[in-house]
Amino acid sequence: MAELLVKPRGTHGKVHDITPESAGWSYVGFGLYRLHPGETAAEATGNREVILVLVEGKARISAAGQNFGLLGERMSVFERLKPHCVYVPNGTQWQAVAETECTLAVCSAPGKGNHPATVITDIGFEERGEGANTRYIHPIAMEDKDVADSLLVTEVFTPAGNWSSYPPHRHDEDDFPNMTYLEETYYHRLNPPQGFGFQRVFTEDGSLDETMAVSDGDVVLVPKGHHPCGAPYGYEMYYLNVMAGPLRKWRFKNHPDHDWIVRGV
Repeated sequence: MAELLVKPRGTHGKVHDITPESAGWSYVGFGLYRLHPGETAAEATGNREVILVLVEGKARISAAGQNFGLLGERMSVFERLKPHCVYVPNGTQWQAVAETECTLAVCSAPGKGNHPATVITDIGFEERGEGANTRYIHPIAMEDKDVADSLLVTEVFTPAGNWSSYPPHRHDEDDFPNMTYLEETYYHRLNPPQGFGFQRVFTEDGSLDETMAVSDGDVVLVPKGHHPCGAPYGYEMYYLNVMAGPLRKWRFKNHPDHDWIVRGV
């Protein structure tokens, strides 16, 4: 099994390049570019669809022969403004030219050619959990939004001192409608950036049980099992989730020992 904690490769250029091959799984890919103004990132999608997420900064984006112009609004992810995002189908190309300092996420999964290149609009807002389990969600491309063949993408803001992806839950069995098999990546950011958080990835049988201290810019791979994370007092946490599997549905089960937290038992 691949190492679950992936550190960025430097601070400039393509600092993350996670592929199904490097992760040891079949569906999810995650790349991240850190660009200076005027610099360009460009890729062919091959047999994979892509959702570009402007995590921070502004860029001129074109894809599949279309020019989508200048996109991006938030200069810091912790402004909590909704992201600007572009869907790019398989068998095409995309290009982003940074207008400002720019952080661009490249979320990918197998494509089937069923959706055109488009700017993803109408990104919602959700508050989930209560008390120290409260977090805030921008569902970029979940299953209620028919914009992708495989990809499920969302971003989450966890206040300082709170837990997230909690109670522990898993989606590692292809057993719809009870559960769906979904691989997942977490791209973490911390505010202030010298902070840290924790994420545990573990199975009920104990065959996998890893707890990782995550720093600003790290990625955690979730091949199976439960995967809660927590932010210490003084440091708020952001993460961008990418999920994909054989069925574009998000069905999960809470850990039986901790399900009482949401059921109020």
